[in-house]
Amino acid sequence: MTDSIAARPQVAVSAGIFRDGKILLTRRANNPKGSLWTFPGGRIEFEETIAEALKREILEETGLTIEIAGSAGVREMLHKQSGHGHFIILPFAARWVSGEVTLNDELEEACWFDPNETTDLMVTDGLHEVIATARRVVGI
Repeated sequence: MTDSIAARPQVAVSAGIFRDGKILLTRRANNPKGSLWTFPGGRIEFEETIAEALKREILEETGLTIEIAGSAGVREMLHKQSGHGHFIILPFAARWVSGEVTLNDELEEACWFDPNETTDLMVTDGLHEVIATARRVVGI
């Protein structure tokens, strides 16, 4: 394995954003996991705090301003076969503060779902459990 950034695990953040009792889920425009529903988010940049990265990524990807409620666990995505890398993902529960969903070119679709109606959706590995944790964190 080469000694490059791509050959190392990368740390990313994501947010289960709640608004009026619903949670925002997105689908990526490209791989990995393009056809699956997941939380919006992305990589933490050098010299950026976790909170700064989360708020920046959500604003860039969705146009929303959020308030972070708390951690919703830790996830790991290892894409051995596709070559898309190894990610340690820190999901958070968050509340919508302002803005309307405006997708950037990284996302194909976004939808506000009743959290009780997400169990039949095709989602990224472990997302149903993270949604349940995020709901507890925000008190829904």
